[in-house]
Amino acid sequence: MALRLGIDTGGTFTDVALFDTGSGELKVLKTPSTPSDPGNAVLTGAESALQRYATAGETVEYFAHGTTVATNTLLEGKGAKIAIFVTEGFRDLLELGRQRRPKLYDLYAQKPELLTGRDLIFEVGERLKYDGTVMQELDEAAVTQLVEDNRAALEGVDAIAVCFLYSFENSAHEKAVGEILARALLGKFITLSSDVLPQFREFERLSTTAVNAYIGPIMQGYLGSLRRRLGERGLSGAPKVTQSNGGVISFQTAEQMPVRTVLSGPSTGVVGAAEVARNSGFEHVITLDVGGTSSDIALVNDGTPTSSNGMELDGRPIQAPMLDISTVGAGGGSIAWIDDGGLLKVGPESAGAYPGPACYGNGNMRPTVTDANVVLGILNNDALLAGAMPIDASLSFAAVKSLGDQLGLSTEETAQGIISVVTANMAKAIRVISVQKGYDPSDYALVAFGGAGPLHSGRLARELRMSTTLVPQSPGAMSAIGMLMTDLKSDFIATARTPLDADAGAKTLRVFETLAAEAAAWQSAEALPDERVVLKHFADVRYRGQNYEITVGVDHLEDTERLLADLQTDFEARHRELYGYINADSIIEIVNFRIQAVGTVDTIEVSQRSAARAAGASVTRQVYISEYGARAEVPVLERTSIPTGESIAGPVVIEQYDTTSFVLPGQTAHIDASDMLIIADD
Repeated sequence: MALRLGIDTGGTFTDVALFDTGSGELKVLKTPSTPSDPGNAVLTGAESALQRYATAGETVEYFAHGTTVATNTLLEGKGAKIAIFVTEGFRDLLELGRQRRPKLYDLYAQKPELLTGRDLIFEVGERLKYDGTVMQELDEAAVTQLVEDNRAALEGVDAIAVCFLYSFENSAHEKAVGEILARALLGKFITLSSDVLPQFREFERLSTTAVNAYIGPIMQGYLGSLRRRLGERGLSGAPKVTQSNGGVISFQTAEQMPVRTVLSGPSTGVVGAAEVARNSGFEHVITLDVGGTSSDIALVNDGTPTSSNGMELDGRPIQAPMLDISTVGAGGGSIAWIDDGGLLKVGPESAGAYPGPACYGNGNMRPTVTDANVVLGILNNDALLAGAMPIDASLSFAAVKSLGDQLGLSTEETAQGIISVVTANMAKAIRVISVQKGYDPSDYALVAFGGAGPLHSGRLARELRMSTTLVPQSPGAMSAIGMLMTDLKSDFIATARTPLDADAGAKTLRVFETLAAEAAAWQSAEALPDERVVLKHFADVRYRGQNYEITVGVDHLEDTERLLADLQTDFEARHRELYGYINADSIIEIVNFRIQAVGTVDTIEVSQRSAARAAGASVTRQVYISEYGARAEVPVLERTSIPTGESIAGPVVIEQYDTTSFVLPGQTAHIDASDMLIIADD
């Protein structure tokens, strides 16, 4: 027996997927998350999964983990105490930023707090020109003296970030200072911008490097401890952690570059959803991952998730290759409340894993989205997780009624209002990654997963005029399953402004050769054979004078004339999609060159179920249907009892271990040969 194990830690539940490579059998389970130490839930989940197979950890040949530790550390402001070393004259760069207001018309908008105080930002006498040539030599003796003069302050920090001007062209000064700091301050987490982000734009580079330092010691401690505890339980293979670009990296790499894991969990959910959707014949989809705290949404074209080169997290720029995921505080645990104007709001505050929704009985009396679904009868009023998690529906009714009394609405109207508001919040997030980027949601199918995704996908698809919704076989553990479907990935970048002229072809090849050498070093460190490695080439392109670039793929390295022609054609086509025009008179230039090295691994292929299903008992329950304005007797089906291909008309509730799907009036549902639940709007 050879097993592959994926574990994703969410705000409310930790999801586990265990796959037997011999039989093709997939088992999933959920266990409550443990926010005080997420590793406890990971270990509990791993042990529970192995008990189901009655086997030991030694049979696990592959282990991948998705974690929110990096993201939560930054959002909650619980990172390390850090110091920063910058080029002389740039001490206030982190505070000045781009000198833009967070919200143009909000007089009370607040910029995020600095990750460190000005007293812990130190200036170093050194300077490079724009091309990396030395303008002012680094005085290493002066740096050593600077450290000694501030030893007391530096001994009190946990991590140090070093970010010099134009170090992406020449990293010698940064590396020299890094070595001085490492010798003088043993045990400190030291991170260099030339390692984290060798790319132009000094503010974004400094912000990303500072974030890496801020979360570095916390991630080192978490992953190091988890690696040791997994080994004690027999899971001795090299564990992997998912990163923002949808791939996996080793724990050791993540401990040094934790900024790559800010979208650790959601990214592999997108990868898994794209894969199972493609198996059912859908290559253009929008993924909807609704957990206990948030909804994560991404766009997939031609079976490939769209990507981005950065994001803002809590107002701080983070530049790193990542999937283009839009997140909104709308999950099952999101709390409903009334604002100062008397309007109903939902989220972003969440009841989380503990105390959780009111129906959990842990003391929370504020209504959540889960409580609203309990009141409406869409969720089982006795227990969740196929009976494994008893709930108290009376507490949901009491919490929703209390809010309804303040609004002057009935309990059912209030619960439906909560659902309508959270649906609008999700729809807004979908428009961010679709409409605002030139894509029409109605051209896509909606893939709903996460514990609460299928509960809301029907209404969301209808609001966005999306005719088809897909619910995978095990939607509640899609991110954990996605970890077993993804590859090792690492990204390499070089800034080299290159106009598309007669010399561009030769320069393009030279830069890509340099990046390929870096990728080869990574391949060697990961012990990957040549047949397992694929290099994907990209370029960030713009019209000269523009402030932002468009990333396009680069092919035909053997024919530079065709390479440059295709590059221009692809750039102009995407520019027209995004902005509605092209400028034939402007000079086009490449700004950054990128290589993504993909180390392919043996991914899982889940066995398809046969058309024969076990007959389920005929069950109905009273469900409030907003289209009727009243409760109606609605069939409740167990998903495993639905024969393949049989069409079912809504309204109907479809239950399974890890989620509940709600088919609206006017919608029909069937299960295809890949065990995908497909819901269509008539």
